Amino acid sequence: MDPDIPSPSDSPLPDTDSEMNNRASGTASPEIPLTLSASVMLADLPRDATAALASAGGFPPQLKVVVKFKAVGSAPALQQDVCKISASRKFEEVVRYLRRKLRCRETDSVFLYVNSAFAPSLDEVVGNLHQCFKNAHDQLVVAYSITPAFG
Repeated sequence: MDPDIPSPSDSPLPDTDSEMNNRASGTASPEIPLTLSASVMLADLPRDATAALASAGGFPPQLKVVVKFKAVGSAPALQQDVCKISASRKFEEVVRYLRRKLRCRETDSVFLYVNSAFAPSLDEVVGNLHQCFKNAHDQLVVAYSITPAFG
């Protein structure tokens, strides 16, 4: 017997009576067996993706996130560099708050970066940013600059 050819006992799909009945009745059975981890993942998938997406990232309105502002470069420092904002708000609210505190004109540019690493989109939910990027003091650190930085 050739050692490269698997014997029927080495086959990953054992022939059972239930498989024979499925084939005889016309019900298709999978040709490739699922691993245990894959079958667990498939069992946990939501049936209605729309409902799952609607409930994902929902934060209660009373939940507040602490945002710490850090001036970079020639940007003026804030007198109070910590504020609280609702976790369900979008990042554009943080930008609007900072522009108001810095007394920026409409034509002035302000660049914001989370953890001095990246600039999130304006429609990003503050609670999601906080969950992923908060520091050891449970604060979302937002660096700001008048000129582009970190990029």
